[in-house]
Amino acid sequence: MDISVVIPLFNEKESLQELYSWISKVMETNQFSYEIILIDDGSNDGSWQWIEKTAVEDQHVKGVRFRRNYGKSAALHTGFEEAKGDVVITMDADLQDSPEEIPGLYAMINDNGFDLVSGWKKKRYDPLSKTLPSKIYNATASYVTGIKLHDFNCGLKAYKLEVVKSIEVYGEMHRYIPYMAKQAGFSNIGECEVQHQARKYGITKFGLSRFIFGYLDLMSISFISRFGKRPMHLFGTLGSLMFMFGAIAIAWLGGYKIYNLSHGILMERVTLSPYFYMALTSMILGTQLFLAGFLGELISRSAAERNLYLVDKKINL
Repeated sequence: MDISVVIPLFNEKESLQELYSWISKVMETNQFSYEIILIDDGSNDGSWQWIEKTAVEDQHVKGVRFRRNYGKSAALHTGFEEAKGDVVITMDADLQDSPEEIPGLYAMINDNGFDLVSGWKKKRYDPLSKTLPSKIYNATASYVTGIKLHDFNCGLKAYKLEVVKSIEVYGEMHRYIPYMAKQAGFSNIGECEVQHQARKYGITKFGLSRFIFGYLDLMSISFISRFGKRPMHLFGTLGSLMFMFGAIAIAWLGGYKIYNLSHGILMERVTLSPYFYMALTSMILGTQLFLAGFLGELISRSAAERNLYLVDKKINL
């Protein structure tokens, strides 16, 4: 099979028929073998009834329904598990992603050898209250991850099948699938300028809170990817530095007191100095950080996936 189109959706019944017809027309025109996997993320507007009916009429359509709304990451993860096409295309169900982009994305994966291609909605039909925070967010994400993409949040992306089978999308990490793919060893990541459609039906399911959560998720995935299997490298280093700083400060205070006393200079007690308590606090925090790293290391080494890695090829085995 050439293409699997994975579409997470939540209360998008009004747009489903038009989206389905549009995708089918593009696929038939380009003579692709394909499947359309619709993941109903707990809709209550009749979306699932439409999926059931259409799946009976057209074997290209497949559906999965969640009992409640779990979020886009869970929907994508489920869609990736079910996908069988050589190239997996993800897109939103609100008609803001154009199926006309599918042949170009497929060619970049199949012909140009990219592992992942992310869409870039250069011209957007969104208000300034969304576009400006989006630009700041994408610039930050690009800097932190080291992946030069203009639009991490774009739902229109294409992947090699082995990419989606090698990553686990959870929580709200769907924004950082390119980074997760890079961490899994798929570093040939491209970008393609795509058309952005104005929303035709309904209202957006995402508010400004996604940018706040996006930054928190960025910090989380950055930490986990760098120190998830070696927490002692972070906490142990910080703890040691803080403890040493506090110990040196206390030693200096004590030495300064002894020096002055030996020269007949009266001084107040060391414990009356605010620097003493700053140094003591630094030593206590340093010890706690070191112990946190040590405990994290013990937990990490006991985890079943401590040696989780991907083998690319084997020969004579």
